[in-house]
Amino acid sequence: MSDNVALCVDLDGTLIHSDLLLESFLLLIKDNPFYLLLVPFWLLGGKARLKREIASRVKLDGSALPYTKPLVAWLQEQKAAGRQLWLCTASDESLARAVADHLGFFDGVLASNGQTNLSGSNKAAALVAKFGEKGFDYCGNEKVDLRVWPHARGAIVVNASAPLAAAAARVTQVLGQYPFKPAGLKVVLKALRVHQWAKNALIFVPVAAAHQLGDVAVIGQALMAFVAFSLCASSVYLLNDMLDLAADRQHHSKCHRPFAAGTLSLLFGLMAAPLLLVAAVLISLCLPAKFLLVLTGYYVVTLAYSFSLKRMVMIDVLTLAGLYTVRIVAGAAATAIPLSFWLLMFAIFIFLSLAIVKRYAELHQMKVQGKLKAQGRGYQVEDLSLLQSLGGASGYLSILVLALYLNTPDIARMYHQPKLVWLLVPIMLYWVSRIWMQTHRGNMHDDPLVYALKDRVSLITGAMAAVVLALAV
Repeated sequence: MSDNVALCVDLDGTLIHSDLLLESFLLLIKDNPFYLLLVPFWLLGGKARLKREIASRVKLDGSALPYTKPLVAWLQEQKAAGRQLWLCTASDESLARAVADHLGFFDGVLASNGQTNLSGSNKAAALVAKFGEKGFDYCGNEKVDLRVWPHARGAIVVNASAPLAAAAARVTQVLGQYPFKPAGLKVVLKALRVHQWAKNALIFVPVAAAHQLGDVAVIGQALMAFVAFSLCASSVYLLNDMLDLAADRQHHSKCHRPFAAGTLSLLFGLMAAPLLLVAAVLISLCLPAKFLLVLTGYYVVTLAYSFSLKRMVMIDVLTLAGLYTVRIVAGAAATAIPLSFWLLMFAIFIFLSLAIVKRYAELHQMKVQGKLKAQGRGYQVEDLSLLQSLGGASGYLSILVLALYLNTPDIARMYHQPKLVWLLVPIMLYWVSRIWMQTHRGNMHDDPLVYALKDRVSLITGAMAAVVLALAV
């Protein structure tokens, strides 16, 4: 491969495992969701106009993108050998230059300019005009690149299927391939955060508290509510992950999430999120109307959390506590079981403690990494001691509420052995104290509720509580 032949590299899906139009679109609506109203009017001016309007309103961090690392390493070798490298993309020029400036090895950029969308035939014409027929090699990944490869001396097929590589070989010489394993079911389930559905088991708490676990009709309603809530939650998780790409890519563990890592297309997320929400609503129509109202409230508050509330100190943990508690409210609404004041008070305090656990764990990891502030949050490392005090106090307040409830006449009516129920107090004291001890030691690496479902000691503690309640009934 001679050094005097320019090497032209596509950006979206080739140099990066993502699409800059979708990335910039998500940055735009995260900054101001009302821009959605202007997008159709921008699109009337053509795709290049749409890209320019979006690009002019966002700031892209070229370092926070999921690059195709083997390709980048090879391009660096080609540059070191004296070869001329050009970034050639249908993305807007300003975004493409941010990427080129970050990498530092491109000699120039050819990109969409607000009038011409540099894709397919337009890209082929621009490359021939710049380098001449067969005067360049081209790295691409999509079917549209088959309009470019016939004019290139050779093709480097990146992140593409075997059929596309074969099609490229029919129109030019394939000089190299960088295959990419497509997203499988495991990746999709990870993006949907199916493991987080365990939190929706809180829907069954009102059923258990009312001693109606043996009622098949009630359990059926609770199961439907569980499915609807889980689908709605996954819809929100997808949207949240897409809106939080930059922060996730700088996080020690969230950088492995499918959208942040580029292992799952943003287009999948943009299509799946509304479909999951529609499915949740359709299931909700089979339940009492109050459940749909609760689900709607959950979705609206979660959206507000994703857009802004997560960046507000203490407002974020109070919101998280409310989102945990609303699952209990949803269970009561779906089954028409009256909500207990004591249950709600206990839930609010215990979930506030767990929400602070979640934030404390993130800050503790920041401290270990030598960082002073959590990306995308309002907290600083010096807040750790205060958060620990607030979280521990909230956890113990929940146990105080439990103790006060155990002294009410309701307990005598619901349990044959009400004194046995008092054993829940030391059990809860132990569990809350242990959760905070584990968090303080840096052992909390997940959502605290999900952690509890995986933690052997927590499971044993939960089993002991269940035995106590069963003996007391």
